[in-house]
Amino acid sequence: MPSLQAYQYRMPAGFAGDLQRAEVATIETQLIDPAAPPTAFGVPVKMVNGKIQPINNAADTAALVYGVNLRAYPIQGNGTDPLGTSTPPTSGVTDILKRGYENVALGGTAPATKNGTVYVRVAAAAAGKPLGGFEAAADGTNTVAMPANWYFTGPADAYGIVEIAVNI
Repeated sequence: MPSLQAYQYRMPAGFAGDLQRAEVATIETQLIDPAAPPTAFGVPVKMVNGKIQPINNAADTAALVYGVNLRAYPIQGNGTDPLGTSTPPTSGVTDILKRGYENVALGGTAPATKNGTVYVRVAAAAAGKPLGGFEAAADGTNTVAMPANWYFTGPADAYGIVEIAVNI
């Protein structure tokens, strides 16, 4: 993100994985599966044998989504991470948003709209459409629709960051 600039229309929303509206959040600390850790913050995760893994295959359903991986603050990631990027830990504990609002990266080409359906990509990853990424449009069997209590709170910012409501 450039610094020292004026925002004429809208300032950036934040970073993927950032908690929003903390007063209504329900957060759980869970163990990461070191054999299959989440590779980014702000992605949906599932619980497998008592440990957190990313949503990463076509057999994953909306019912398997346990929550969304939160970016802890402060976080000390990889020293070579660029601004706005941080690498989640590959073992230990992580915070999972079970209910509340979080910033996530919007994948795909469809724009998010206020109260729009949230989709999660479970197959056919492509440029800008990572497995386990959030999208604003269905893509056949390659995405699953989250329940109606998961929705976009508005459009994405210029960097593709959008706020979603989780179990609200």
